[in-house]
Amino acid sequence: MAAISNYLENELLDHVLKNAAYTAGSTVKLALFTSNPTDAGSGTEVSGGSYARQTITFGTAASGGTISNTADITFTAMPAASVTHVGIYEHTTNDLLFHGALSSTKAVDAGDTFKISTGDLDIS
Repeated sequence: MAAISNYLENELLDHVLKNAAYTAGSTVKLALFTSNPTDAGSGTEVSGGSYARQTITFGTAASGGTISNTADITFTAMPAASVTHVGIYEHTTNDLLFHGALSSTKAVDAGDTFKISTGDLDIS
């Protein structure tokens, strides 16, 4: 995943180049999409069943320009969907931070569990 949202681009530019305050949220959540959410935060997020955004844990520091999840991310009782993309959101403000395509589309049947294993979500 390598795309950064317009929101985060502006926050980082202001923070680094204008010394403007930027406070990162304490929790980030992963969302699943059936279409590209784009830098502007559009796209079609999965809905229905027991789908809900899931907390992501990044317990180790970034290295070589990449950081990865340090715990499984599990979505249970999914609705039927073809998951194509993911997005990372700041939980409190609900702002999209990063987004990207899965390496391949994942067809999920109603009631299935969708899991991204530890170390399989790489942000670079």
